[in-house]
Amino acid sequence: MRAVVCTKYGSPDVLELKEVEKPILKENEILIKVHATTVTSGDCRIRAFKSPFLLWIPMRLVLGLTKPRNPILGVELSGEIEAIGKQVKRFKKGDQVYALSGMRCGAHAEYICLHENAVVGVKPTNASYEEAAAIPFGGTTALHFFRKGKLQKGHKVLIYGASGSVGTSAVQLAKYFGAEVTGVCSTANVELVKALGADYVIDYTKEDFTKKEERYDIVFDAVGKATKSHCVKALAPKGRFLTVDGQGIAKVRTEDLNFLKELMEAGEIKAVIDRCYSLEQVPDAHRYVETGRKKGNVVIRVE
Repeated sequence: MRAVVCTKYGSPDVLELKEVEKPILKENEILIKVHATTVTSGDCRIRAFKSPFLLWIPMRLVLGLTKPRNPILGVELSGEIEAIGKQVKRFKKGDQVYALSGMRCGAHAEYICLHENAVVGVKPTNASYEEAAAIPFGGTTALHFFRKGKLQKGHKVLIYGASGSVGTSAVQLAKYFGAEVTGVCSTANVELVKALGADYVIDYTKEDFTKKEERYDIVFDAVGKATKSHCVKALAPKGRFLTVDGQGIAKVRTEDLNFLKELMEAGEIKAVIDRCYSLEQVPDAHRYVETGRKKGNVVIRVE
């Protein structure tokens, strides 16, 4: 099969499209023919190995010393089940699914094997493969942090980085749960965030939300660029600061994929796709994601 292989840590130039062995199906696994995947900021961090100095050695031991232990990156995907192991009961051949492969990665390829109890769900019926691939990471991450923050109907929620992969999902989910939502983004993304349902949008190039009088029950940093010390001034009494940076890996669940499927089919949320690339263009996708200017998700079509 064809796959994009990270040959060593470094710039996007270390990514190469190669012919590799097709994964061998185990009895408790499903073999998915991948139709679409994404390039996330996490993929870029793994490839470039951008890690704080104190974490350099432990992270190398986890990820791999000179290159990623699994050289095929990619953590979210959509596709069709081509075969199932003898012990598999949840799925059947031909099921259209979407999934998160987590730290094992492997989605930037034509095929991937996942345990049937991995974070895999039947994809939304009204979503294309590209749209389905753009939902799992941002949607499940936002759900994790809203559970952590005990989001309730009527809460005032500020989402910093509202136009990114996690942010676009967070805006829509917070509105669905009945919160009053304020999105923070750059000038170029104000209209997008409004269209996603935000009640208010603050352009961070023109205003500092911490200097305004409004106070929030939750301030959610969806891009890992804010600090609690800076945001605490915008918190209401008993307000919570949440960030994707430094508060642990989001605990994602298959139930979350099923829930996101229901919301998408009901028209409550939608995928936000900035650009689509081919498998051959994955290095270009990495370069674009690293500019920090993407809106929502960057999708890879696996043909």
